Amino acid sequence: MSAARSRHSYSGQSVAERQVERRALFVEAALTVFAEKTYAQSSITDLCAAAGLSRRQFYEQYSGREELLVEVYDRIHAQARAAVAEALAAAGTTDTRTLLDAGIRAYVGAVVGDIRKAKVAFVEIVGVSEAVELHRARVRDEWGAVVEVAAAALPDVRTPPGGWRVAMAAFIGAVNGVVHQWSLDDPRPPVDVLVDVLTTLLRALALPEGAAN
Repeated sequence: MSAARSRHSYSGQSVAERQVERRALFVEAALTVFAEKTYAQSSITDLCAAAGLSRRQFYEQYSGREELLVEVYDRIHAQARAAVAEALAAAGTTDTRTLLDAGIRAYVGAVVGDIRKAKVAFVEIVGVSEAVELHRARVRDEWGAVVEVAAAALPDVRTPPGGWRVAMAAFIGAVNGVVHQWSLDDPRPPVDVLVDVLTTLLRALALPEGAAN
C-alpha cells in the first residue's frame, strides 16, 4: 500500500469518510452503553466493544468519555430542533395553540421515541462535571432563543414574566424533570401524557391569562 493511499483512502473510503463512520459507530455505541450501564458505570472498553472498534480508534476521535457524551447530547438536541422546525413548517396554520401543540409533540417524539436518547439526555448527562453543566445551560439558552424567535412571529403570544430567557429556564427545568421521571417509571405512562403536561406548561407561559386553556 502506498503512503498516499494510506493517508487518503482505504477500501474506497477516504480518511475523512472513515472518521465520520467511526464517530457514528461510537455515538450509537454510547447511546446503548450509557443508557444500559449508566455513564458512571461504563468504560471506554465497553464503548469500544459496542462499537466494534479499538481504543486507539476511540482516542483518534475523542479525548475521553465526557467528550463523547456531550456529542451524543448535542446530536439529540439537534435532531429535536430539526423535528420541531419541520413540524411547525408542516402545520399549515398560524394558530398559536395548534403550533404550540405541534412543536411540543415533535420535540417529545424526537427525545423519547428512542428510550436511550431520553436516558442519556435527561438522566446520564446530569451532574457529570462543571463543564458539562455549563454546556447544558448554553443548550437551554439556545432553546430559549429558538422559542423567542418563533413567538415573535405570532401576534397573540405574550412575553412571559421575566422574559423568555427566564421563562425557558423554568420550562426546560420542567422538561428535564418530567422526562427524567418518565424514563425511570415502570411501566412508563403513554407519551401523550408528556405531550399534554408540557403543552399545558408552555401555553401558560406563552399565552395571555385566560387564553391558555
